[in-house]
Amino acid sequence: MDFGLTLPTRGPLGSPECIAALATRAEELGFAHLAAPDHIIVPKLIDSTYPYSASGEWPGQASGDCFDQFSVLSYAAAITSKPRLVTSVTVIPHRGAVETAKLVSTIDVLSHGRMTLGVGAGWLQEEFEAVGAPPFAKRGRVTNEYLEACKILWTEDDPRYNGEYVSFANISFLPKPVQQPHPPIWVGGESPAALRRTVRYGDAWYPIGNNPRHLLDTRERFADGVRRLHALAQENDRDPDTITLTYFSNWFDETRTADTDSGQRMLLTGSAGQIAEDIGALGEFGVRHLVLNFQRETLERSLDSMQHFADVIRPLV
Repeated sequence: MDFGLTLPTRGPLGSPECIAALATRAEELGFAHLAAPDHIIVPKLIDSTYPYSASGEWPGQASGDCFDQFSVLSYAAAITSKPRLVTSVTVIPHRGAVETAKLVSTIDVLSHGRMTLGVGAGWLQEEFEAVGAPPFAKRGRVTNEYLEACKILWTEDDPRYNGEYVSFANISFLPKPVQQPHPPIWVGGESPAALRRTVRYGDAWYPIGNNPRHLLDTRERFADGVRRLHALAQENDRDPDTITLTYFSNWFDETRTADTDSGQRMLLTGSAGQIAEDIGALGEFGVRHLVLNFQRETLERSLDSMQHFADVIRPLV
């Protein structure tokens, strides 16, 4: 298993200096992935339900600033040479299919083949409306169609597609990505629709464990999620072993222990030994990439948290 971390695109750490410090230190410490989230704008009034909090309220609404994720990853590509660059995740309907394919291909070429496209259908209706995206109610269908179109653009010499939300022909799409057949697609989400999308389009499943409607926050719950994914793959004539397992703990904090709604200790919380045991268990379930959130109130505390993981927790795994 390898380890990644999230880069800030907003808030108190959302500056060129902080992003550079975190990205370069991550490379020095041997982290394998740098992940950036996706928001283009932050609506002032939000009625949409945030999927990853019990209350449905989005903690990120308090900060109205946000960098574009692809620009942040381009910046990270220029100042590092080894970590992979992950969109975590791209809300696929936010941008046109051709534009997304071009952004991914460009960064893949500029980074010498380090790009990974994490994908999701999105949750923030007000943002969809502000950026002129296709109808929010159709976001699942739009996401699937755009992914089909991206794969054609990346792999075919004479790309053509005729769908409900994207159509193109008579175009040359160059340069192609460095990675063949295309950069890996990590499908985010925990719902049945996300699992179906993973089986149909994904190279990897990339869930967050604390979605209250689809909890994967204990070893048993995650194992059950993997069983459901594998069963769905078999039903659709796909070898489950061709789907890489990844896991994102956006709540990671080595200083606290948290309990789940069932009273069990939440995955990746507790002592260094307990966290290391959880990582080992995830590895036994087949997880190959683990992304953690080391962002704290200050840059110094964030760097200290990264160092603690590298010096204390990682050697125990």
